[in-house]
Amino acid sequence: MSTPDPDTMDELIADCAAIPSSLMADPAVIPRSRAAHWSVDEKTAAQVAELDEYV
Repeated sequence: MSTPDPDTMDELIADCAAIPSSLMADPAVIPRSRAAHWSVDEKTAAQVAELDEYV
């Protein structure tokens, strides 16, 4: 028997809330990584400087 995929966000939240705590990872065990800081140089900024909307 398989469980159907949720069709709405409310169903997804309800499904996640029903997960037993014994199956959830201890948050202290999950490694946290820090993303590297990023910046935009002048050359990159110049590529979109004249655009009203960057798509």
